Amino acid sequence: MERFKFLPLLGRILIGAPFVMSGLGKLAAYGATVGYIAAIGLPVPPLAFVVAVLTELGGGLLLLSGYRARVVSLAMAVFCVVTAMFFHHNFADQNQMIHFLKNVMMAGGLLQIAYFGAGAFSLDARAGRSGSRAASLSAG
Repeated sequence: MERFKFLPLLGRILIGAPFVMSGLGKLAAYGATVGYIAAIGLPVPPLAFVVAVLTELGGGLLLLSGYRARVVSLAMAVFCVVTAMFFHHNFADQNQMIHFLKNVMMAGGLLQIAYFGAGAFSLDARAGRSGSRAASLSAG
C-alpha cells in the first residue's frame, strides 16, 4: 500500500478544487449570489454569503493543503448536506435531483477524509496530526 500513499492527496484535490472554484465564483458575483440566497428564503443573505465563501474557499484551501483536514472535512460535509436540503430539494426537477445527489456524494467523500485523515502528503502529516485510521486498521 505504500506505493499508493498519494491517493489521499489526489482525493483531496478532486474534492477541494471544485470548492475553491465555487468560492471564487461566489466572490466574483456577490450580488447574484446574495440574490439567489434571498430568493430561496434564507434569513440574512449577506451572512449566508460569507458562510458559503468561507466554507467553500477557506475550507477548500485547507482541504487541499491537508491542514486540520478531519475537522474541516466534517464541517464541509455538514455544509454539503444543508446546502442540498435548502437549495436542491425540488426532486420533480431532474437537474435539482442531480445536484442534491452530487452534494450527498461530496458529503460522503468528505466523511471519508474526516475518518481516515488527510494522508501522507499533508500539513497534518508533517505536524504529526495524521493519526491514520488506515494504518491502525491494517495493523489489527
